[in-house]
Amino acid sequence: MAELLVLAEHRMGELREITFEMLSKGRSMAEGNGLDLTVVLLGHGADGFANKLSGYADRVLVMDHPDYADFNAEAYQQALSRIISERKPRVTLLGHTSFGVDLAPALAVELGTPLATDCIDINIEEGKVLVTRQIYGGKLNVEASLREADSHIVTVRPATFEAEEPRPEKGEIVKIKPPATVAVEQKRFIEYVEPPPGEVDIAEADVLVSIGRGIKDEKNLPLIQELARALKGEVGCSRPIVDKNWLPKDRQVGSSGKTVKPKLYIAAGISGSFQHVMGMKGAELIVAINKDPKAPIFRIADYGVVDDIFKILPALTQKIQELKKPTG
Repeated sequence: MAELLVLAEHRMGELREITFEMLSKGRSMAEGNGLDLTVVLLGHGADGFANKLSGYADRVLVMDHPDYADFNAEAYQQALSRIISERKPRVTLLGHTSFGVDLAPALAVELGTPLATDCIDINIEEGKVLVTRQIYGGKLNVEASLREADSHIVTVRPATFEAEEPRPEKGEIVKIKPPATVAVEQKRFIEYVEPPPGEVDIAEADVLVSIGRGIKDEKNLPLIQELARALKGEVGCSRPIVDKNWLPKDRQVGSSGKTVKPKLYIAAGISGSFQHVMGMKGAELIVAINKDPKAPIFRIADYGVVDDIFKILPALTQKIQELKKPTG
C-alpha cells in the first residue's frame, strides 16, 4: 500500500514536538488519500521512542545504529535515501528545523525528488501534491503544485499543526537493518552546545505576558513584569524589544525567537506581525491589548482590549492581586 513517511526528530533523549505535529497532519492526509502513515525512527537504543510513536502511525520503521544516536545529516541521508528509494512514499515530511533544513535539500538532490520547504499546509488533490507557503514576510499565502513524481519531500514549519493525542490501537514496529557501513566522512557529532541559560525557559511557561513597541521606554517594563508576577507567569517580548537590548534574546517570541504554547498568552502593545504570530499562535488562550483597533494581533486573539496599555496593565494587575487576597 502507498505510504506517507514522517521523519521523527529526537534530541537529548526526547522526541521533539514537531514530530507529533507532522504525524497529526500526516494522519489526515493518509486517511483522505488511502495511504499508510509510516514514521521513520533513526536512533540508537530508542525502543522507548518506537513504542510511543506506534500510537500515532500505522507503522514505525526503526533503524538502529550508534551513528544515529544524535542527528547527523550525512548519516541520516544515507539511511533515508535507501528507505525512500525502496518504498517510494507519496510524500516524506520533515520538520523545517535545523535538522530538516540541513538534511532535506541534499536528500532531494540525491534522489532527484521535488522539494518544498517551510510549508504551512500540505494536501493531495487529484493526485497532485499541493503545498502552501508564505511570501513577502507572511503577507501573502501561495499555493503551489509540485511537479509529478513518484515521491515528494516537504519540510513543515513548526507549530503549524496541532499535535493530536495517540490512538488506542498501536501501529506495528518494524526493525530494519542499517547500511552495512555507515560512512560518515564530512560530518560528525561532537556535542550539543546550548546558549547561556537565562533565568527561565519561556517555552515551558504556562502563562506568558509579552510586550512590544507599545511599552515605549525601558523604564516602563515594570508594568509588564508586575502583571506577570501577579499571574505567576513569565515575561516575553517581540523582536524590537530585544533589538533595543531592553530584554535578552531568550525572552523573544517569534520566528526568529522561541515558539511557545502557553495556556495563557497576553500580548500587550504588540501589533502582531507575522514573525511574532508564528511563535505564539499555538497558545490555548490569547488576550491582546492594543490601542489600535486594526492591529493584526486581534485577528488571532480570543479576547481583545482596544485601549492604552498604560491604563489597562496597572488596572489588570491590581484586580488580579485583589482576587488573590485571602478572604475572611
